[in-house]
Amino acid sequence: MIGLVLVALGGALGACARFWLSGVIARRLGERFPWGTLVVNVSGAAMIGLLAAAFLHAEGVAEGWRETWLLLVIGILGSYTTVSSFSLQTLALLHAGEGGRAAWNVMGSLGLCLAAALAGHRAGLLLSGG
Repeated sequence: MIGLVLVALGGALGACARFWLSGVIARRLGERFPWGTLVVNVSGAAMIGLLAAAFLHAEGVAEGWRETWLLLVIGILGSYTTVSSFSLQTLALLHAGEGGRAAWNVMGSLGLCLAAALAGHRAGLLLSGG
């Protein structure tokens, strides 16, 4: 039962963080391109890489860190990052005849998220001495 509460609490926090950050980015950079979603997904990928380096081992989540993992990764990052918004915004760009921007959104999001996850993981290993 505590696991469900942690995921729900983290989900609420992550969703609010995504709503706030994507709105700030959209107001500053405009909404012709989904910069807010891109920034959210890339920063979430960096964070999951960092947390994976800290809490994941070959057997799964390190002993004694299950609740932290549920709160931070499953809850907060699970609702903070958004593949569904990314998909819908890419489709909207295609429907608007913006195929180049749609392609950039797909390639940029995938490439930047993978790079951010790798950078976060390496940073986590350095911080943990691993």
